[in-house]
Amino acid sequence: MDKNLIQRTLSGLVYVAVIILCTSPLGAYLINSISPGLVRQEYLYFGLMALLMGIGAWECFKIMKFGKGYERFVVVPLVIFIFYIFSKRYFHFDFFFDFRLSEILAMVLILIAVVTLFKYPNELYFDSGKLIFIVIYVALPFSFALGLPKFSRFDESFSPEVLFLFVLIWSSDTFAYLTGKFFGKHKMAPKISPKKTWEGYIGGVVLTLVLSYFIEKYQHDLRGNWMVVGFLVAAFAPVGDLVESQLKRNFAVKDSGNIIPGHGGVLDRLDSFLICVPVVYLYFILEKFI
Repeated sequence: MDKNLIQRTLSGLVYVAVIILCTSPLGAYLINSISPGLVRQEYLYFGLMALLMGIGAWECFKIMKFGKGYERFVVVPLVIFIFYIFSKRYFHFDFFFDFRLSEILAMVLILIAVVTLFKYPNELYFDSGKLIFIVIYVALPFSFALGLPKFSRFDESFSPEVLFLFVLIWSSDTFAYLTGKFFGKHKMAPKISPKKTWEGYIGGVVLTLVLSYFIEKYQHDLRGNWMVVGFLVAAFAPVGDLVESQLKRNFAVKDSGNIIPGHGGVLDRLDSFLICVPVVYLYFILEKFI
């Protein structure tokens, strides 16, 4: 068997295992079965999001190649500050999914950052533009991710919304790849991601909706309707991949990093997640009023 395939498979399994352990009650259960009362699940999840955000911000920093201005010294403190603001809400159970102006503005900024990347890339060649883009593209999605799960301060409950969000993203990517491989003829964005096809996109949406049906049917404690969540994930996950591909293309970089052997960096693995999180979060806001 090809050595690279073995490496890619093993690192992929480790990555998936870490995601499952940190986004479901399984992680704390296993740790506490060895040392009772050692950790609560919400701390494992928070630690995972903080770690991934930190690595992702560093990878984005390297991709965008900052100059010698003051901006390169401001990136880390600003990313940490944004995450800290949402962290306070996370640990104080302050995510109510209301129409807060600050949250809506943050989502609008994510949209503006994506549009700028595709339509006005020259704006990102200035260090000030790079600074703003990293904060919006990396810090805000991981901060919003803190609001997706539900947990109680009185017991060990922890809802696995983020786990199933990952499952839907993985299924969307897999189904789109397989459908595109066997039936793909019409390129979706040949200059940015040559392998993506419209047939693959449609296949990813349809088959992810099938999986979403079973999640909705058997996972009754999840927030929202997961047929809707599945559609949103399948529709926007490819957008996340195109966004990161365009970012790397603009700065002539192949991979965001090599922290996951055979798979690249954190941004390479979480490009879809970064776009899907604010979309799903917005749905949870709207769902509350429907």
